[in-house]
Amino acid sequence: MKSSEIRNSFWDFFKSKGHEIVKSSSLIPRHDPTLLFANAGMVQFKSVFLGEEKRPYTRAVSCQKCMRAGGKHSDLENVGHTARHHTFFEMLGNFSFGDYFKRDAILFAWELLTEWYKLPKDKLWVSVYEDDDEAEGLWKEVTDISSGQIVRLGAKDNFWQMGDTGPCGPCSEIIIDQGEDVGCGKADCKVGCDCDRYLELWNLVFMQFNRDESGNLTPLPKPSIDTGMGLERITAVLQGKRNNFDSDLFAPIISAVESLSGVSYGKRPETDISIRVMADHLRTMTFLLSEGLIPSNEGRGYVLRRIIRRASRHAKLLGLANNSNSAVLYKLMDPVVDAMGGVYPELVQERERSAKVLMFEEERFTKTLEQGMRILDGVIEGLKKTGIKIIPGDELFKLYDTYGFPLDLARDIAMDNNLLIDEGGFNKEMEIQRERARASWVGEEEAIASIYKELLSEIGETVFVGYDVLESEAVIKAILKEGKVVTEASEGDEVELFLDKTPFYGESGGQSGDAGIIFTDTKEAAVADTKKEVGLHAHIVKIKKGSFKVWDKVRCVVDKEKRMSTARNHTATHLLHTALRTVLGEHVKQAGSLVSPERMRFDFSHFYPVDRKEIEAIENIVNGKILENIKVETNIMDIRDALKTGVIALFGEKYGEKVRVVSVPGFSSELCGGTHCKMTGDMGIFVIASEGSVASGIRRIEAFTGKAAFDYLRQKSNELAKIADTLKTDNPYERVGKLLEDIKAVDKDMETLKSKMASQSSSSIVDNAKEIDGLKVLVHRFDNLEQKDLRVLADNVRDRLGSGIIVLASVKDGQASMVAMVTNDLVKRFSAGDILKKVASTAGGRGGGKAEMAQGGTKEIERLDKALDSVYDLIKQVRSKN
Repeated sequence: MKSSEIRNSFWDFFKSKGHEIVKSSSLIPRHDPTLLFANAGMVQFKSVFLGEEKRPYTRAVSCQKCMRAGGKHSDLENVGHTARHHTFFEMLGNFSFGDYFKRDAILFAWELLTEWYKLPKDKLWVSVYEDDDEAEGLWKEVTDISSGQIVRLGAKDNFWQMGDTGPCGPCSEIIIDQGEDVGCGKADCKVGCDCDRYLELWNLVFMQFNRDESGNLTPLPKPSIDTGMGLERITAVLQGKRNNFDSDLFAPIISAVESLSGVSYGKRPETDISIRVMADHLRTMTFLLSEGLIPSNEGRGYVLRRIIRRASRHAKLLGLANNSNSAVLYKLMDPVVDAMGGVYPELVQERERSAKVLMFEEERFTKTLEQGMRILDGVIEGLKKTGIKIIPGDELFKLYDTYGFPLDLARDIAMDNNLLIDEGGFNKEMEIQRERARASWVGEEEAIASIYKELLSEIGETVFVGYDVLESEAVIKAILKEGKVVTEASEGDEVELFLDKTPFYGESGGQSGDAGIIFTDTKEAAVADTKKEVGLHAHIVKIKKGSFKVWDKVRCVVDKEKRMSTARNHTATHLLHTALRTVLGEHVKQAGSLVSPERMRFDFSHFYPVDRKEIEAIENIVNGKILENIKVETNIMDIRDALKTGVIALFGEKYGEKVRVVSVPGFSSELCGGTHCKMTGDMGIFVIASEGSVASGIRRIEAFTGKAAFDYLRQKSNELAKIADTLKTDNPYERVGKLLEDIKAVDKDMETLKSKMASQSSSSIVDNAKEIDGLKVLVHRFDNLEQKDLRVLADNVRDRLGSGIIVLASVKDGQASMVAMVTNDLVKRFSAGDILKKVASTAGGRGGGKAEMAQGGTKEIERLDKALDSVYDLIKQVRSKN
């Protein structure tokens, strides 16, 4: 069977058993701070298992995109070296949410494997949790498996949990015996052995508990089923392959690598590893890039960067990408997209953008790799001088973390130089980095406070009526004060009010929350902000008059001016998004936004600064649509129908079956829950205030609309007028250009004058040279020179001295600069770098360099003269050793 047939058969089988086919969720989990990436099929159903969410079905089947690289579940370092490890894989799974339990889960699995996939029953084994008598009894009762092929194992093998916290329970694994020739060959080899003979195919998790942060287990509301079977593994078995990489899932990618590199797969173990790494990592990076993830130095982006760099390293080992300007990985994305784009259409939709990001990242890595090589060469040179034979772990990690310099490459280079590497020290630094990364991504997506979840279950969701009105009647359903539920709030209190319905927009989707007032005839509360939490609108208020109680009937009034300013900025982000894609290219993707009454901020994927002409083109497009005064339309649509229209959806956002589509007909269409203008002309004017980089491959634009835009332009106009007045000209641009030319000419004259002064000074300074056993040593302090001018003076002195050692210093603006030089005839005996390092240290500063020239400095001026006097004794010590 082809892998596509295996996947489809899985769906078809469970559909025939009453299961809803649910498409894969994003690889990047939202609202779950415990995970870097989706690593199992049940991730998208976690809230259902916990009883926090209800779905219109109780049975589901899916093929989930999964990743295990980074965090607790990581297979990154094993990829390429084994037959089974992958960073990206597809997990086939069937799920029951309080519907069927162990009996049907076991029955379904046995039927699919033996009757649909035709696996031999005598080769199938089953493991159950050591205390699960029920599961063992059911295997014997509902299937015809031999009782001798059922084994009990401990919690390590047969108790499953997704992470440190969350749903968990005992499990039963279905295993296939691949034969003695596949295994370790040991006489005691059996189920549970780490070799590949007894290969786990399918894990049936009997979800019964939830584990909290303290490790306590509590029963789930309803016992449920979560199963997982890796598509790569079952495909290899059904296709008679002993290695997942030999299946048709990887064949097109491996073939492309062979074609581009000229290296055949299956010929040499070392090149086979590189080809497998590339095949695996190409799938992973293609999927992650298609979801809008950008390589970075923290969290998920850091994992993606590591994967790209690891693949690039193996491409170089295969002879690819050895040209400093070449990038090859992006050329190998097509077989991934072609093979899997039918199942995952985002691969096709994001092909162009993903390729551009990948090419940019690989080119960037090639340059940093060269930098890393130079730094490592310097470290090795220094070690050889000291006689130390081990490259320190902290130096290796610095290279790895800063330049992405692979440890295996450092190991190879060390071996070439008869050195070892401190892997223990490297791993220690790596663990510290992992903790930093974990803290970073946990901090990015904090868990929703349990108090809001409790309130939601008690009072239900807040109905938002603010799309149509800015005023409404409401009833107070709950009050929170300092995180605790209270029944009354009095004058002066700062609390959160929860209403049955509200016109106040709650902060979400990058749009800030509404402000305004909530009042009655005798009471008043100022609404400073509104937050949206798990379907609830939390009104952040300060009680100005009277006391508010639960069940009070109140009137709500949104601050109209702020709401309209926010709406102008929000509609502008939609127009800007489309304008950016028009001017810069389809690779542009929103990476974040902030919409407030004062301004708008828009982050997007792009690799180079946006130049002035492009800024003007973008502004012209947006302002053109404003002048057209087009009606802004909003429609509620089925998510599938909306996506078919080409609407822009943000990867990672959690959309329901029904979505709100905001459109500027003929120009822009996006899924959005925010508030917008009625007409594009309501924005008045749009102006970009700034554009810059916020991360690798991510740019940021800040802009204004309406009155704020006019204020910004007026400010700039006033500044220009002041400059014109100061310069006494009607053409300040031309006048400033002339002034800059004059300044450049003066600087040139100054440099010429300094050079002449240095030459004249060097003549008199040379007369101060002392001789130590026939060796000329010149030490001199010449204040008020910049470091570069001191260097010029030292060059002149060296030329006039002919042979000798020079140490010069100069104090300017509270900082002392130092330069040391050794003439070419003496560099084998004396090192300027060593001399200056010691002199600078004596002066409380730092310095160093090469044998012929070194530079340094200190802020402890009072120690400078004593340090300079120490030069002569230092030279005598070195000379005596020579």
